[in-house]
Amino acid sequence: MAKRTPKEPQGSWHWRGEAGRLLIEAQTGTLLSDLSGDWSLDALEKMVEGLSRGRLAKALSTGEGGPVRCGLRLSNGRDVHFVGAFVSDSEARGMLLAGETFPEIDPSDMRPGPDLAPVYQPIISLRDGRVVGFEALARWDSNEETVPPSRYEDQALASNMLIRSAETLSNLREGAKRDDLFMHVNLTARELTKSTLPALIEALMNGYKLPERALRMELTEQAALRDETHALAAAMALKAVGAGLVLDDFGTGHSSFAWLADLPFDSLKIDHGLTSRLGQHRNDTILSTITLLASRLGMSSTAEGVEAREDASRLRALGFDYAQGFAFARPMDADSALAFLKG
Repeated sequence: MAKRTPKEPQGSWHWRGEAGRLLIEAQTGTLLSDLSGDWSLDALEKMVEGLSRGRLAKALSTGEGGPVRCGLRLSNGRDVHFVGAFVSDSEARGMLLAGETFPEIDPSDMRPGPDLAPVYQPIISLRDGRVVGFEALARWDSNEETVPPSRYEDQALASNMLIRSAETLSNLREGAKRDDLFMHVNLTARELTKSTLPALIEALMNGYKLPERALRMELTEQAALRDETHALAAAMALKAVGAGLVLDDFGTGHSSFAWLADLPFDSLKIDHGLTSRLGQHRNDTILSTITLLASRLGMSSTAEGVEAREDASRLRALGFDYAQGFAFARPMDADSALAFLKG
């Protein structure tokens, strides 16, 4: 029988290249708790089986923006996998997983519940008005109508949404002959740190032949702040397998700028609380400053909750790349999304 792998990551790691130190945090009592500490690579090598020596040093030499994926066998016979990505030329973060390769995907994660009926809201380019992508939103069938989640939460919501979203994105790209389309999928705090999530995303991207950043994970500060260290590590693991990262609801939290410094996000989504105040001088100044910051950090910016089409020109003047809201389209099922693209 295949050996089961824990569903939760066993810890996190933080490489500081300028100091030559690798900080590993693993909770006491976990499979890899012996690795906790602030290590030099030479010291850590002494805990590694001979054939694995040198692998981690090589993986940590990839440089800015590169993924880090390295499997090692410890001298005690246990296997460990480092997965993450660089956030600068000399600094990288990621998850510490038990197992020589990614943990196996739970078969239940590959079977989305029959009642899940996602809808997709278009994301519009403010440059030319074209649809550039969609955000997948969870809805459940309740016999008479499709309703948003309320009192109950699917135990594998993010996994199920990813499966449906990857399939829909593949169909949309093929049906509309648009290989530039992307799909946003929201992650909960619980799903973000699930150790099988990077493997699932990688399997879906490979299976549907999706390019890097075609699947983009929306993360909120509020969810991640429950365990910021592990959330950062998990986000870097997603980056390592090719997922895009989007910081959602920017402007509503109290540590957004810390997140921008720690993680190489691909995009910012500006909360409706700010975009709904267009025309107010102080608010417009804040918005233009945010979009300028995003641009200089190599990120796109999306205005959420846009309810008036005439706001599009003002948002573009303030530096926004994309917009999303009822002014352009309401959430729709997959068939309607394809028709909308072709229309």
